[in-house]
Amino acid sequence: MFGNLAARPWVRWLTFAARQIIGFVLIVAGAIKLPWPEASVLAVRAYQLLPFDLTRPVGYALPVIEVVVGLLLVLGLFTRLAGWLGALTMVAFIIGISWVWAHGISIDCGCFGGGGETENGIAQYPWEIARDVGLLACGVWAGLFPRSPLALDNWLFASGQPPEPADDDELEESRA
Repeated sequence: MFGNLAARPWVRWLTFAARQIIGFVLIVAGAIKLPWPEASVLAVRAYQLLPFDLTRPVGYALPVIEVVVGLLLVLGLFTRLAGWLGALTMVAFIIGISWVWAHGISIDCGCFGGGGETENGIAQYPWEIARDVGLLACGVWAGLFPRSPLALDNWLFASGQPPEPADDDELEESRA
């Protein structure tokens, strides 16, 4: 579907940038929460979206998932899967923030630690959603166009076939 576009060098470099952006954000967000899992649980509970019994496992798992998916993206390992998982994570965050906004609940999103009730949470929701939509776009891009420079996928999953031409000029030269 995107074969011709995917072969262009700028697409691959854009994938590299997209996976670095979402990857580093996920690593930082998860790493900040890892030392304090109970704070992560409280942040999940503040959304009042999940049944109480699910908030503890989600609160404990979320930072680990963020770090693992972020590392996969930064390293360019299983990039298509990691891109879609990163995008799915952003969709979940957008739904959560939209939920509290729609219900008039004012909380710190807990995205980079913290969480819980706050007076100015509602004013931050548009910015938090915009940030997450941008990160969602990065994840979708990496999922659609997983090939990129400096990715472990290139080394681990090398097909033994010659590399694709970098652009249309090289393609024309190879046909001559």
